[in-house]
Amino acid sequence: MRTLVLNAGFEPLAVITFRRALLLVLTGKATVLANDDRHPVIGVNHVMPRPTVILLNRYVRLPYRTSINVSRRGVLRRDGHRCAYCGRSANTIDHIVPRSRGGEDSWENLVAACQGCNSAKGDRTLAQLGWKLRFAPSRPRGAQWFITELERPAEAWSPFLRSAA
Repeated sequence: MRTLVLNAGFEPLAVITFRRALLLVLTGKATVLANDDRHPVIGVNHVMPRPTVILLNRYVRLPYRTSINVSRRGVLRRDGHRCAYCGRSANTIDHIVPRSRGGEDSWENLVAACQGCNSAKGDRTLAQLGWKLRFAPSRPRGAQWFITELERPAEAWSPFLRSAA
């Protein structure tokens, strides 16, 4: 029972519980954009639909972050849990330039990989294997990257989420 919070500029800000969302709506700090009629909130005097997406009435300025720290979870999320070599489902990450050859832990050098491709590649370079990447890895951008709950978004959120690129 999660609720997506959009800033006044319609960019994703956070994911909160429906109780916190109701409090924001009832105090006039937010407006409901989408709700779930199947699971209403039943109070003493009211029956309300459960909010799934709310919009803040005032803009909240986010602290400026120059970089997003690289992590295994972040690399898998950026690549859509798809292997950068073959396109199958990925559950590991791989260094394009192996660490044994001076490769670093950076967004540009890490990609998601399936177990088979990761094992076959080992500590060799793409040129040695004759492999090519399906895309050029880059540093993720946008406020959505700070919201870890967006890895598994609810169906009702899709019209309100822009693609993270």
